[in-house]
Amino acid sequence: MYQLYCRIYQCVFKGISYLLPWRMPELIEGENSLNKLPKLIKNKGIDSVLIVTDKMIVSLGLMDGLLKGLSNEGVDFIVYDRTVPNPTIDNIEEALQMYNTNNCKGIVAFGGGSPIDCAKGVGARAARPKKSIPQMKGLFKVLKKIPPLYAIPTTSGTGSETTIAAVITDNRTHEKYAINDTALIPQYAVLDPVLTVNLPPHITSTTGIDALTHAVEAYIGRSNTKATKQYSRNAVKLIFENIYEAYSNGQNLAARKNMQEASFFAGLAFTRAYVGYVHAIAHTLGGFYSVPHGLANAIILPYVLEYYGKSVHKPLSKLADLVGLSEPGDNSEQKSVNFINAIKKLNESMGIPNKVNGIIESDVPLMVKRALAESNPLYPVPKIMNEEDIMRIYLIIKE
Repeated sequence: MYQLYCRIYQCVFKGISYLLPWRMPELIEGENSLNKLPKLIKNKGIDSVLIVTDKMIVSLGLMDGLLKGLSNEGVDFIVYDRTVPNPTIDNIEEALQMYNTNNCKGIVAFGGGSPIDCAKGVGARAARPKKSIPQMKGLFKVLKKIPPLYAIPTTSGTGSETTIAAVITDNRTHEKYAINDTALIPQYAVLDPVLTVNLPPHITSTTGIDALTHAVEAYIGRSNTKATKQYSRNAVKLIFENIYEAYSNGQNLAARKNMQEASFFAGLAFTRAYVGYVHAIAHTLGGFYSVPHGLANAIILPYVLEYYGKSVHKPLSKLADLVGLSEPGDNSEQKSVNFINAIKKLNESMGIPNKVNGIIESDVPLMVKRALAESNPLYPVPKIMNEEDIMRIYLIIKE
């Protein structure tokens, strides 16, 4: 009966989703395309912006050109650089205060998924000043236009520059959850591969597998459209062809550009088709132990795909065909196994561990409840799991 309830919920939600105001951010892309942004912001009549980033971005000097360009265009800016890897409610409130105090008219998100999610949270709070972040948890509780948001990803993984989601951590309860609203899709996304060339290899690998997780979970789910399936296929193919090159030769601009495109396609896929239990479990690990989201997804993905069993044989076999992992005579089950093994080999080749270190057994029951609360009934997964199933996953990934 519970599974039937979940499927009815997902079916109704899929029908409603066709009525929602989906849109894509306008793209500014290509080598050194960031240089075009200051003039664009100025031409939009915006004279003051809040830049949301983190201390690593500032220390690397990646924003220097942007800041100079804004100054040359006469656009005032204030920088919030205290975003942490799993952005917190406190981050959002601190940045919002800077936004309001400096009479900003727009928001620039500069960095990985964390600064972009933090910036989305600021936008949501600016649009809905009487609503707290916890009150906007879940689906479509912003429902009001946020300030102009310009997203500049420096990693190729989260796809946050094109999604409806902002994932936030409550550092008091260790809960990590998403605010989902079409209002949070950035107006512009800057895909400049130059910004990613000095990304450390371990960040390149884990964020890249994060993008793969988005594409795969969207593809195997039950809320796909023709478009999201194609976005997922595009992303999977680009990732398999480019991730190891980007990891081992970070100066390869072509590989970096292709990984940015893959992340963008994967974001387009999952923002409409949703994700699954990999993400639900990963979010709890981020909330409890600050495990980086990409790393958590990379470790969990093969185990959850194996646990799905025959429910994913057909879609995974098609992905195996797509990336050349099929042998003559292979049936769908063998192709599916080939695809999962290829993910494991990718992880191993890039130094990604196959277990999560530091899980405390007494925390697991609460993490199970939170993972299920996030995923059921919303996520249109190929196979619905219960508490016992999720518990087994935690025990499998625990070092």
